[in-house]
Amino acid sequence: MRKFYTLLLYLLAPLVLIRLAWRSIRAPDYRRRWAERFGHIEPALGERVIWIHAVSVGEVQASEPVVQALLDQRPDYSILITTVTPTGSVRVVTLFGESVAHVYAPYDLPGVVSRFLERVRPQLAIVMETELWPNLFHACQHRNIPLLLINARLSERSVAGYRRVQGLASKTLSAVAEIAAQSELDAGRFVRLGAAEQRVMVTGNLKFEQRVPHSLLERAEVLRRDWGVGRTVWVAGSTHEGEDEMLLDVFRQLRERFSDCLLVLVPRHPERFERVAELCRQRHYHTLLRSEGVPCTSATEVFVGDSMGELSLFYAASDVAFVGGSLVPHGGHNLLEPAALGVPVVTGPHVFNFVEISDLLEQAGACVKVDDAAGLSDMLSLWLGDANERHRVGQCGREVVEKNRGALRSVMEMIDRHLL
Repeated sequence: MRKFYTLLLYLLAPLVLIRLAWRSIRAPDYRRRWAERFGHIEPALGERVIWIHAVSVGEVQASEPVVQALLDQRPDYSILITTVTPTGSVRVVTLFGESVAHVYAPYDLPGVVSRFLERVRPQLAIVMETELWPNLFHACQHRNIPLLLINARLSERSVAGYRRVQGLASKTLSAVAEIAAQSELDAGRFVRLGAAEQRVMVTGNLKFEQRVPHSLLERAEVLRRDWGVGRTVWVAGSTHEGEDEMLLDVFRQLRERFSDCLLVLVPRHPERFERVAELCRQRHYHTLLRSEGVPCTSATEVFVGDSMGELSLFYAASDVAFVGGSLVPHGGHNLLEPAALGVPVVTGPHVFNFVEISDLLEQAGACVKVDDAAGLSDMLSLWLGDANERHRVGQCGREVVEKNRGALRSVMEMIDRHLL
């Protein structure tokens, strides 16, 4: 089965390169550093290397507590982080600077994987969340490189997809030394796919481990003064194609009651920044982009967050937060980010990538899931008009995050079992 998979990858390789070139039209960073994707890297990493793969921004963010713990507790090891997307690459640099190395992840072709592992020679491989690459996992097993899946999650939709290639999925999972699952449901799904039950443990979600730096709160205070302390502020974060139009319709309704309301609109992907800003202008909103670097005045109606790595700052300076990818069937994004900051969270119905977290927050009264744009308008109107209710809901979010910490300790114990 893996041979057929590999043959298929070789046949598709030209299309992958075409897609990479196509994406680079809108996001130029995709046309840079192609050689790294084929294993041609020259990292000055030393003899003892821990390799962490985090596909994009969310996985990099989730890896932060582990990376920081490794930097503190294992200074004799070098850390290499690989990503697939340029936005993930930018997040690595923002979070860790020069304390870690970064290259793009190799394509899952045997020769490419072999070249990558020969140059890196990791003592331990850590894959964040749900990235199953048959040739890469097989190569690590063949070279006796312990491979861990941490903060691992698996939706029912993903299980259904992998079940179509059950044999390949089971064989791939057999190469994993241990799996640190986010929840009992996730653990059960990995076992159903073929993971050995004794190698799967529930450690919790690392996203609960992220602490709110005091410096972030200080910067948020400064930004809020720039936006206007006396006006209401709604942040719509990580929005996707098809959502922005609905959100701008909701915003028009809100401004009938809250005439000074500011919408902070933060598209998920940087190639959409300018298009979203133009959409706002077409709706005749006075629009300001973060990148313009000019003060936000009372005349500003929409503030487009066209910067990388500042969504937490925007959430911290807001009154309420909508988390995108949920009014359209994308599956949602990280609800814990605003909840940890004490900001009331509202989301659309499509949160299948974060079912357990959304249920947990909803049951605690820290998050409201609405069915459509009309429900979103009603919920935002309620919260923006009641500061006491906003505070109460936000406090529920903080309590949920605090009560569910503990994953980092379990994950670090797992890592320690596989390091010399």
